[in-house]
Amino acid sequence: MSDAIEQAKASFNRWNTAFNARDMDAMVAEMHFPHRRLSGDNEFQVWRTEDDFRATRGDNTTASLNAQAWDHTATTAIEAVQSGADNVHLAINQSRRRADGAEYNAFPTLWIFTKINERWGVQFRSSFLAEPVPPAGNVSE
Repeated sequence: MSDAIEQAKASFNRWNTAFNARDMDAMVAEMHFPHRRLSGDNEFQVWRTEDDFRATRGDNTTASLNAQAWDHTATTAIEAVQSGADNVHLAINQSRRRADGAEYNAFPTLWIFTKINERWGVQFRSSFLAEPVPPAGNVSE
């Protein structure tokens, strides 16, 4: 495995650990800005700066995850599908899980890592994350 791929995977693993801990500082430390995300109805989200990301992704995301009875997100597969000296594309399968480990939402995602100023970070994400199944006991009639 190339050093670039190892560095991109290490950055992803740090980001995912931070996501699970809801540690915004550690997540942002693994990102480059401007940062783009394609999801949902083929709509791009663009965060020009760290502050833009922090303002829109912190508490709202945590509240949404809590409403899903989310406990953590596991990575079930990760593969470099393209790579160069300063750019790596990782195809990743993610699994949102409850505290008992039960998977309730699995989805594929593509992350593009870039090396800028000698630092690896994710700069683009595209996922097929769909609306999750409501947690047991919270199903609407």
